[in-house]
Amino acid sequence: MITRFVLIRRKTKEWYETVFIPRISPLTLVALLFTIIVMFSLKGNYIISVPLDVVRVAIPLVIYFLIMFFVSFYMAFRMKIDYQRSTSLSFTAASNNFELAIAVAIGVFGIGSLVSFATVIGPLIEVPVMIALVNVALKLKSKYYSKNSNSFCSDK
Repeated sequence: MITRFVLIRRKTKEWYETVFIPRISPLTLVALLFTIIVMFSLKGNYIISVPLDVVRVAIPLVIYFLIMFFVSFYMAFRMKIDYQRSTSLSFTAASNNFELAIAVAIGVFGIGSLVSFATVIGPLIEVPVMIALVNVALKLKSKYYSKNSNSFCSDK
């Protein structure tokens, strides 16, 4: 937030969005991966020794991802929104801001807490579920959207 306000004042908003953000984006991914690695190094033995806790965190997450994806896709379909916007809406609704959740959990409860452990499990579950949902979205496209365009297929 600070970099946004400072750099937009010193440069321009266009420069910030076209030059600065693309340059810093890879760094943010590295920082997130570093945080997850550190948390797993602290909780690695716990994860291996108590896999049931991982399952107890994973099951509600998978249910959440699926419900949010299918409900938002259905709503977009009913509103006759084109395929690209429907899938974009569905993936946005289903995915979470785990990066923010991890940061808040670490800041409030500490890096070794069980709350932080639960937030680390989220991205590990989210990625494979979202990849599976890509295949679902492609099947929904072939079933409910016309083959010649990406628009709603009115004859179905």
